[in-house]
Amino acid sequence: MSFLLGVVIFVVAVLISVILHEAGHFVAAKKFGMKATQFFIGFGPTLWSTTRGETEYGIKALPFGAFVRITGMTTLDEVDPADEPRSMRNKPAWQRAIVMVAGSFMHFALAFVLLLFLAIGIGQAEPSNNTAVGSISSCVPASARAFGLGSCAGSKGGSPAQQAGLKPGDKIIAIAGKPVQNDTWTQLGTVIRAQPAGRPVAVTVLRDGKQLTLQVSPATVKGRKGSYLGIGEAEVFQRSSPVGAVTFAGSAFGQVLVGSADAFAKLPAAVPDLFNKNRAKTPAGDVSSVYGAADIAGQAVASGGGWRYSVADLLLIIISLNIFIGAFNLLPLLPLDGGHLAVIFYERIRAWLARLFGRPDPGLVDMQKLVPVSVGIFGLLIGLGLLLMAADIFNPVHLVQ
Repeated sequence: MSFLLGVVIFVVAVLISVILHEAGHFVAAKKFGMKATQFFIGFGPTLWSTTRGETEYGIKALPFGAFVRITGMTTLDEVDPADEPRSMRNKPAWQRAIVMVAGSFMHFALAFVLLLFLAIGIGQAEPSNNTAVGSISSCVPASARAFGLGSCAGSKGGSPAQQAGLKPGDKIIAIAGKPVQNDTWTQLGTVIRAQPAGRPVAVTVLRDGKQLTLQVSPATVKGRKGSYLGIGEAEVFQRSSPVGAVTFAGSAFGQVLVGSADAFAKLPAAVPDLFNKNRAKTPAGDVSSVYGAADIAGQAVASGGGWRYSVADLLLIIISLNIFIGAFNLLPLLPLDGGHLAVIFYERIRAWLARLFGRPDPGLVDMQKLVPVSVGIFGLLIGLGLLLMAADIFNPVHLVQ
């Protein structure tokens, strides 16, 4: 049930972000006096609509996005001569550029606002540095590398902590009958690694105010020194001040943007490994479709750990998706908004060169000549999207519990 809740919240968030994207185009176009005849949520048959002024607003049967229809966006559009002065193509280049950028701007603005909310309303997770258990691993990693990646691939059996019945929230106060010195996670780790592997050891915990002793048999991880229990440190959420939240939001936004660029750059190398059984260990583990992102959102909510963790994880997924979509949409490829921006810039450069040589302005680019390019890129994007979706369905990347 919690998994489904996470998926539903994610889908609604994506729909809202797409609506905001189109609202960005719509508001900017209206601001510059362009004529916008339609603003619809969804595609297909119309379920409901109403007309306010010159614009028809409505909802269509398939809730897979939204669209706004601006008169005369390109030379391909047929426009009533009476509407030509208000057509988008008749407006100055800088106004057309702002209208095209406005969609991605809304994604970026939404991501930044959500980052501010995360910092002020939820807080940033920081290590508690005490002996409280924050998480229980579901496995014994197959190697030190797998341990570092947090991967359970190739593992045999559950972790010692899981098998012994340790739970998140337990506070470890003694091991082998000896109290943990200094009550710190660092000291606890030192004691655990010093225990003999494969032999039961008494681990005393405080659970719900009561003292409880469990028998745990530490394991070993190939290539890693010391014994292994499979517990993670508890974290506390520290809320930021408004100034600190802005700093955090700016830093996090930059990190996600760089990460998005890195994931996009890895895409060609990732494609061959999309159906690899070890996908999570390859570049293909860093890319996914919207379906995959929804699945990860569901896992984030179902993983437990408290509502703060679920909300924080969901917000970060939604934030990352918006930043990626906003940046991807600005790539200079038709039919993306960035492709239309590139055409506008090309028109201005061509006009500047014409003036430089005393020639008349060549005017707008004949978009008819770019239709094959636009259709080809659109088909490539659809094909890539379907390939990623198939990989996410038949070879999904699971969050490590």
